[in-house]
Amino acid sequence: MELIQYMNIIKKKIWLILAIMIIACAGAAVKSYVMTTPLYQASAKIIVNQATQIEGTPTVNYSSVQTNIMLINSYKEIIRSTAITSKVVEQYPELGLTANQLSGGIFVAAASNSQVMNIAFQSNSYEGAANIVNAIAKVFKEQIPSIMKVDNVTLLNEANPADRVGPINSNPVMNILISAIVALLLGIGLAFLLDYLDDTIKSEEELEKHIGLPVLATITRIQKDDMRANRKVAASYKQEAGEGNYATLNQ
Repeated sequence: MELIQYMNIIKKKIWLILAIMIIACAGAAVKSYVMTTPLYQASAKIIVNQATQIEGTPTVNYSSVQTNIMLINSYKEIIRSTAITSKVVEQYPELGLTANQLSGGIFVAAASNSQVMNIAFQSNSYEGAANIVNAIAKVFKEQIPSIMKVDNVTLLNEANPADRVGPINSNPVMNILISAIVALLLGIGLAFLLDYLDDTIKSEEELEKHIGLPVLATITRIQKDDMRANRKVAASYKQEAGEGNYATLNQ
């Protein structure tokens, strides 16, 4: 099948392809804007950086760095414990969350061989998520000396509740674009499938190939507009012919 034949199939089924694309894009838009509840995530960073004392002077060495990195695994569990979350609920009652809700929504991550911890929390609004994660980071920094008997946590940066941040679970423009591309491919594939399943003869070449005989003549499809035009032409011919056949009495 030549390229022009492929193009002709797409051209004949363009209405079907466009209909599939419109339905898919409309569905993606409804799901993104109406059916999906936006979810926002805010994060704060802390660093574990206790230095050793040599002759009264704080000094950072490889051993202390490795110790701090190893402590991070313990801190990941401590920050989710009720020892921290219950204190957050007690000190920040305006957040309106229980200790279990806080524990279930906390995400803690640290890069390999890094002393920096990233604390994140998700909520239905970015402002709420930022306030919660800041409260968790502050309480954790305050409570870790009494829990671990070592003061080696520093708050690097807090989340800014005033920042304008988009939801993490929805990207309407991207969803609609992906839906349009997928629908386009699906529509083209369906058009080719329908053409393949259609066993009617559509051209002289197909007929000649099917019966094995040459085509001597074809009858084209006559449109209604062509028939009206032919009637007008025929009527004008009759009128001209009638004028020529009549003679006057003087002749």
